[in-house]
Amino acid sequence: MSLSSSVISSRSCDGDGEQPLLPHSSLEIAGARRGLLAGFDSLRRPYRAFPVFASNRHVETIFAAFTRSLPTVAFRRECLRTPDDGAVALDWVSGDDRALPGDAPVLILLPGLTGGSQDTYVRHMLLRARSKGWRVVVFNSRGCANSPVTTAKFYSASFTGDLRQVADHVLSRYPQSNIYAAGWSLGANILVRYLGEETDKCSLSGAVSMCNPFNLVIADEDFHKGFNNIYDRALANSLRVIFKKHALLFEGLDGEYDIPKAANAKTVRDFDQGLTRVSFGFRSVDDYYSNSSSSDSIKNVSIPLLCIQADNDPIAPSRGIPREDIKANPNCLLIVTPEGGHLGWVAGDEAPFGCPWTDPIVMEFLEHVHNETGSTSKNSVANEPQGVPKTSVPHLSEHV
Repeated sequence: MSLSSSVISSRSCDGDGEQPLLPHSSLEIAGARRGLLAGFDSLRRPYRAFPVFASNRHVETIFAAFTRSLPTVAFRRECLRTPDDGAVALDWVSGDDRALPGDAPVLILLPGLTGGSQDTYVRHMLLRARSKGWRVVVFNSRGCANSPVTTAKFYSASFTGDLRQVADHVLSRYPQSNIYAAGWSLGANILVRYLGEETDKCSLSGAVSMCNPFNLVIADEDFHKGFNNIYDRALANSLRVIFKKHALLFEGLDGEYDIPKAANAKTVRDFDQGLTRVSFGFRSVDDYYSNSSSSDSIKNVSIPLLCIQADNDPIAPSRGIPREDIKANPNCLLIVTPEGGHLGWVAGDEAPFGCPWTDPIVMEFLEHVHNETGSTSKNSVANEPQGVPKTSVPHLSEHV
């Protein structure tokens, strides 16, 4: 299945001359199929940021980060051992294994840098998907959301091994289900790189990327300009907090590691220079950024992919969006809002304290894709009993 690569124009007409339903002109749309867009009820209204926020991307970003409501969700945590003896934590909604049918579609959520199941934007998306009958699991990367760290290695913008294992594990657990994924910011970058690496072998049936920095070289350039330094220092502080919890694992490392630089990082670049780029075999931090961007992966994506960006995003610059590659790939759809900040999108029916404007769009897209794919699971073991993995995946622990 693919999406048309044509750019939709407001002048487009059906064969009978009637004007089709199209997104509002306040939105930039590329790579979309007309039939798909007609089903997006939320896109036929203009994007209007909540008053006060429309004129300032930083106000919208910070307001969403600190003031958006945090829904209460009871999680059941499952920890997976990785092949290198690391660990990742999957947070499932408690009770859903009994409440939902075995063939319910599954949505894997990938938070941004240092983010996890505790974040407001993650929980709002989770609740919306659950309200539609979807099973949802939050993929907390190593060290995030108190995920255990058992080796001297965290994660990176280009490391897809953990996501690949998580996707395979979810498929083996729910063999009758179609599996989808949605990622934000760095999680979106990792997701799109994974899709590009898997190409037509991808086990996911569809995906959504939001606030993706896409081009990490451009994003790094902007990170050191003006007010953006505030975000840089805040994220560096979050990285330091995670690092210091597990500092003993990193003592006495040989090679090019600069542990003091990582432990005292004032910027994300400091942390990546001292630790991340060495852990994943890059010659320099610039080599890491230039070879970890997901912009080059778009051309190889072979499943339906929705990319949602804000034109005024201070952390994921609009000029880094690979617009031409998205237009050229019949599987990809791009929506760019005029405002929204980073992980903000304080607009829509639930603004200012409710879910981001993107949440209804994401579910409209995923449900459209799911309805088109029908009930056929991409997992070949269709008759395997629910909850019995087809392959053995080692676990560290499982608790409520």
